[in-house]
Amino acid sequence: MARVVVIDERDRIAEMLVKRLEETPCVEVCQRAPQGEDGFGGLLSDSYIGLLRDLYADTVVYSPPLSRSMTPDLTDAETVFQHCSRTGIRQFVLLSSAAIHIPSSNHPGHVSESRLLSRQEKGMLANYWAELESLAVLYFGDRSETRLAILRPAAMPFPGGADYFSRLFTRRVAVVFPGYDPSLQVLSPEDLASAVARVVECGAEGVYNVAPDNVITLRAALRLAEAKRLPLARVAQCMARAVLAPFRLAHPIDQLEYIRYSWTVSNRKLKRELEWTPRRSSVEALRDFRVAEKGYVRSHNLPSLEFDDYGMDRQYIAAFGRTLFKFLHDRYWRVEVKGLNHVPREGRAVLVGVHRGFMPWDAVMTLYLIARNLGRYPRFLIHPGLIKFPFLFNFHTKLGGIIACQENADYVLERDEMLAIYPEGIRGAFSLYRDAYRLGKFGRDEYVKMALRNRAPIIPFVTIGSAETFPIIGKLNWNWWKRHTEWPFFPLTLTWPLVPVPLPSKWHTQFLPPIHIEHRYPPEAADDAATVRVISREIRGRLEETIAEMRSRRKSIFFGSIFEEKPGYEEQMSYKERMN
Repeated sequence: MARVVVIDERDRIAEMLVKRLEETPCVEVCQRAPQGEDGFGGLLSDSYIGLLRDLYADTVVYSPPLSRSMTPDLTDAETVFQHCSRTGIRQFVLLSSAAIHIPSSNHPGHVSESRLLSRQEKGMLANYWAELESLAVLYFGDRSETRLAILRPAAMPFPGGADYFSRLFTRRVAVVFPGYDPSLQVLSPEDLASAVARVVECGAEGVYNVAPDNVITLRAALRLAEAKRLPLARVAQCMARAVLAPFRLAHPIDQLEYIRYSWTVSNRKLKRELEWTPRRSSVEALRDFRVAEKGYVRSHNLPSLEFDDYGMDRQYIAAFGRTLFKFLHDRYWRVEVKGLNHVPREGRAVLVGVHRGFMPWDAVMTLYLIARNLGRYPRFLIHPGLIKFPFLFNFHTKLGGIIACQENADYVLERDEMLAIYPEGIRGAFSLYRDAYRLGKFGRDEYVKMALRNRAPIIPFVTIGSAETFPIIGKLNWNWWKRHTEWPFFPLTLTWPLVPVPLPSKWHTQFLPPIHIEHRYPPEAADDAATVRVISREIRGRLEETIAEMRSRRKSIFFGSIFEEKPGYEEQMSYKERMN
């Protein structure tokens, strides 16, 4: 039976933790440590140490107080670590924060506990949480007899809270970055208490993310919180905060990064190892917070739709599909399609294409084509540079773009969705026009490994004509530009950058028959470099043959058809028309 002491300066959270732990069968007694004006560290020499001894406590749950800059108080934390290590605590549960994963354009979404952050990704706030965890490991590491469990809860607003998100969702006006509507996770305090109780019950150790199963977009969250959005550019916000910071009227600017890019963590480890399941969704947690804070929530402000984990918005796609995308596809580029029947109507698949023209309009047209005719929404693996800037972030995430990595590919294919990838990467898109129809390197053939591990067929496809929209005739090796955009160089085209309008070239897209590698190889073949190379060469060969054949038939960049027969009625009619 555990005897627990809870050290937390947040009254509501501490009371909830104590109550939940007292209800846990394995807990004999649980009390909250006394709180002093100078933090818990100021009481360690008498009442706090006395409480540990009087209770014969063997378990401590600790949440560090926040400093004036909303960072964890490391001095207080180290004092607590020192005394608890000397007292011989059996289990120490540290409530850290998912803020250790600071968002950036490289943030893949739903990150696991094992993901390490590079220096470029770490901000001031994340560094403090990382140092807090390092201190805990120093005192309760491998040589210690104390089991250390570190919990990283997602954003958790609570009534009366002084943290960033508690204030964000209680103010009438919320200052945001223009052009960014990221996905957020909002954790219920009840779920945090439940997770802590489960960790104590299991005597667990290790690092665990604590997060709900689903997300809410920033715009919807602020609407639910009845807060008006005030978009301000970063420069203006930095200037305002320099004036307001001495009066404690504004949070540090790096706090806003958590509402700039999508900031989500995976709760898979906690669910898998400890069989813990969150009970409240992000929408429900935020609604409960507003009810506790205001006493009510206006029903018409409740978002009724489910939110995609990575920000895809089918209504957004449909709206553009009726206007801009339809005009570009049918009138401006006059896209002709062949082989659409090779794209499956259901089940997982990996689309592998050739991307040309540094603006990703070929991907957009492919998405529009498949959504309109098949009712499916392929998710493209994209380069971080595409979501680094305002409005481009919204555009690409709402169209279903996700950062290219193995975890995101698994997420898509495990749900029997369609994954789309351009294996040449960003350098293929930035090929000079003289090399536009020569295939470059396919990287490390990761797309083959993704398909093998998830037992998905590969469907090659080719678009001819997109390279002519922005034909790259020169490049500037501009270090500042490369550093801020993550592009390989500054492209020069016939219209870019003076008149950034794509040329009205004639497009042709052809989908090739699927390659069912899932029937030929087991998932373990993904670890066999020779097998992966064989598959990649086969796909590359098919793409090269198709490109050469299509180009040999093309008589003009701007006019004419290259297919022997125009696409049949069955290929052009919409999915809804066929169903009717």
